[in-house]
Amino acid sequence: MIGFLSPEWPDLFADRLRGFRDGLGQVGYVEGQNVSIEYRWAEGRIDRLPALAAELVRRQVNVIAALGSTPAALAAKAATNTIPTVFYVGTDPVKIGLVANFNRPGGNITGVTTLNVQIAAKRLELVHELLPKATVIAALVNPANPIVAETSERDLLAATRTKGLQLHVLRASTEREINDALATLAQFQANALIIDADALFISHTKELAALTARYAMPAIHAARDFVVAGGLMSYGNSPAESYRQAGVYAGRLLKGEKPANLPVQQATKVNLAINLKTAKTLGLNVPNTLIGRADEVIE
Repeated sequence: MIGFLSPEWPDLFADRLRGFRDGLGQVGYVEGQNVSIEYRWAEGRIDRLPALAAELVRRQVNVIAALGSTPAALAAKAATNTIPTVFYVGTDPVKIGLVANFNRPGGNITGVTTLNVQIAAKRLELVHELLPKATVIAALVNPANPIVAETSERDLLAATRTKGLQLHVLRASTEREINDALATLAQFQANALIIDADALFISHTKELAALTARYAMPAIHAARDFVVAGGLMSYGNSPAESYRQAGVYAGRLLKGEKPANLPVQQATKVNLAINLKTAKTLGLNVPNTLIGRADEVIE
C-alpha cells in the first residue's frame, strides 16, 4: 500500500497522477490490481500536512509518496524515520535537510527535485528581455511555505539589484489573499509580476491567469497551465514527468530497495511557454529571439 500525500486538490491532479501511475507501471505495479493507494489531500492547507502524514503512518502504509511541495516532504520526514518515502520538491533537498546528499540520501527518504525554485532569477531575466524598459517588478510568494518563499525572495532581490530594478514582494497564503495581493499591483506601479513556484500558485493557475488579465499585468509563472489558461509566460519543469520518476521510485521501494541507496533524481529540463495572443492583448511585442527559444508558443 502506498500513502499519497499532497498539498493540493485531487481534481487538479489528473495529468500528474497519470504520470505517477505510469511510473508505477514501469516497475510492474497497477493501482487496484497489485497495489492500493491511500490518498491524503491538504487542499491548499499546508498546516494540515503533518496530521495527514501521521494518518498515513497509522495506516501502516508500505511507502509514502510526499509529492508536490517542500512542506509535504518535510511533514512525511517528520512523521516517520522507518517507512520508505519518496518526495518531489522544487528546491534543494540537501539544503532543507531532507537528505544527506544527492548520491547517497541516507535514512528512509529519497526522491525527485526540480529547478523550479532555483530559477526564479531566470524568470526575471525573461521578463526583463520582454520588457527592457520595466523598472518595477512585483513578486508573489507564499509565506506559509517559508523555505521556498525566502529562497525566491532572496534570489530575486539580488537579481533586481544587479539590474537596477525595484522589487515589491506580495505575499499570499490563500486564494482570497491572492486576490487581495494582485489588487495592489497598480498601487506599486508594477510593470510585471513574477509568480513563485509554490504549490498554492500552481493549484490556482486559471485564477491567476484571469487576475493578471483583469489587471493587464504581464506575468510569468512556473507552470505551463498558466499560459494555456491565458497567462503570458511560464518557465519551469514538467510536473507530469517528475511524478512519473517519483512513481518509478515508489515502485522500487515497494520491491524492497532502500531509499538510502537510491540517488535523488534531478529533473533538469526546463520549458518556456509564451502566449502570443495574451501578449497582443497587453500591447506587447515579443522579441523574435524570445519566441525562437520558446518550447511552446500559443498564437
